[in-house]
Amino acid sequence: MDKLPTATRLSHTDDSLYMLMFIICGIIGAVLVSAVALYCTRKQSRLKDKLHKIGPSLDQKIGKDYQTTSKSSPESSSMTAGRASAVSGQLITSLSRESDNSQSSRSSTLSWSEEPMTNMDITTGHMVLAYMEDHLNNKARLDTEWAALCAYDADLCSVAIAQLKENLCKNRYMTALPYDHTRVKLNALSNVTGSDYINASTITDHDPQNAAYITTQGPLENTVNDFWQMIWEQGCVVIVMLTQLVENDTSMCYQYWPMDGSHLYDIYEVHLVSEHIWCDDFLVRSFYLKNVKTTETRTVTQFHFLTWPEGGIPLAMKPLLEFRRKVNKSFRRRSCPIVVHCSDGVGRTGSYLLLDMVMNRILKGAKEIDIAATLEHLRDQCAGAVCTKQQFQFVLSAVAEEVQAALRALPQQQSSQQDQPSAVDNAM
Repeated sequence: MDKLPTATRLSHTDDSLYMLMFIICGIIGAVLVSAVALYCTRKQSRLKDKLHKIGPSLDQKIGKDYQTTSKSSPESSSMTAGRASAVSGQLITSLSRESDNSQSSRSSTLSWSEEPMTNMDITTGHMVLAYMEDHLNNKARLDTEWAALCAYDADLCSVAIAQLKENLCKNRYMTALPYDHTRVKLNALSNVTGSDYINASTITDHDPQNAAYITTQGPLENTVNDFWQMIWEQGCVVIVMLTQLVENDTSMCYQYWPMDGSHLYDIYEVHLVSEHIWCDDFLVRSFYLKNVKTTETRTVTQFHFLTWPEGGIPLAMKPLLEFRRKVNKSFRRRSCPIVVHCSDGVGRTGSYLLLDMVMNRILKGAKEIDIAATLEHLRDQCAGAVCTKQQFQFVLSAVAEEVQAALRALPQQQSSQQDQPSAVDNAM
């Protein structure tokens, strides 16, 4: 046979070398990819094992809700104005937005500086303002209306269950007891003491079939397990706290959350995820709540207002109005009730609920607002809600202030509203 030319033999040799180098590079690349994949898998497995100590699926929540946390003492926050001012500008990363079909999102303090409602009808706003001004500037009318409220008796007013011998130790004050027909009932089979009683009431507003709020006393040391059982069973994700733990050397509320890390309350593990100071007046805590029996989990947010003294009114009005806007921004009108408590669950709690109920009705387009009738509706469900005339007058003033702020926020009303005197300025 004829021999191949030398150039042809060299060409075949080069092709073989290129093919061999290509195969070798492919093998090396496959080994490197496999090594990287194995490393990532092991790292992810170790991370999941670590996060599993807190609760299932928390690794998914960490990336969404809790990427950064900032903690500081609630006691020091109410006393150290300089520190509070410094922290108030920090990002808040863990406010509860959790619902059945929604995911949490992060937000900063700037985006949470909520503006007054701007979709209020102008005519309605002025009608409401006129109503408030008439009450605030007419002392005789205010006194008469408050006297009638003090004489009001609810048709259903039995508190027999709260007065049972086995339940007496679960009441902080014997003058603040839930009605039998509106009291929250715990699942006795799940309760560590086998009882269904807790000093708490359901409050309905426009929908009589579904509670909008739950009012309760500040938990006692012996009722803190019941408190978290109620939070779990009622599906609550927002807690509004209107008292400090101690006021004037008197215990107002047992600390029902851990200072750091997690704590087990019967079968409910509460993990403090973050604590953010917004200002001198209030702070926000985020909890990760786990039922260790079922391994189900939930995110709960607590809004804690610090400057509302027992038996009185807030030291300033605007911080409370801003506080309420933040609560409602977080809650977003979910189907579950908001838990609101002070020490007795009556005075400050009732005042906050009255303010929120009235403002919500205005927002829904109500043309006529009767705050006295709204308070009677509230007292039908929570005995003694709003304890003093001063608190009642404060609610009137707060509504007037919020409505006037909303009117000022309307673009077409800015010029005409700038020079209009505030009803609060005239009355307070």
